[in-house]
Amino acid sequence: MKPLWTKLGTVLGIAAGGLDMWLNTLRISPFTLRHGKPDHAALLPSAQAKPINYPRPDGSVTYDRLSSVFLSGTLHEEDQPPHLQVRDLSLQKSSEHDVFGGPSGLYCPAAVYEWVGEGAGLRYQINAANCVHCKTCDIKDPNQNINWVPPEGGGGPNYRGM
Repeated sequence: MKPLWTKLGTVLGIAAGGLDMWLNTLRISPFTLRHGKPDHAALLPSAQAKPINYPRPDGSVTYDRLSSVFLSGTLHEEDQPPHLQVRDLSLQKSSEHDVFGGPSGLYCPAAVYEWVGEGAGLRYQINAANCVHCKTCDIKDPNQNINWVPPEGGGGPNYRGM
């Protein structure tokens, strides 16, 4: 529905979106609107973006990311091959960090990616055990430099209690 809101405005977009959803349930929708570009191409360099100050989690309505990962029941075998693969670490530093400001630390809902250290000691750390298999990194990485593959052994979130 978001492409409809963008093209038609809020009121007409909601009306057109409702019509589109209803026609899709009948399997007779005559059109499909798409965003103009993929998610990774829509990311702005950090110099052009306004920083967002997120409020700290309050523990009753909002929670920190690692507590939420714990609640997902995520479990990965310790000796399995990595399922999150960075194709070129130098590109990750020169572009993802230096140009875009390290968005992987923000768009990943499970705190899998983080930049650790400063200056010459700066390194990209992947906490693959936290991964909840949302594939956001594969979709949103500005250089398409992160490859998400299914982990061996069927590890990952256990959503039975939800």
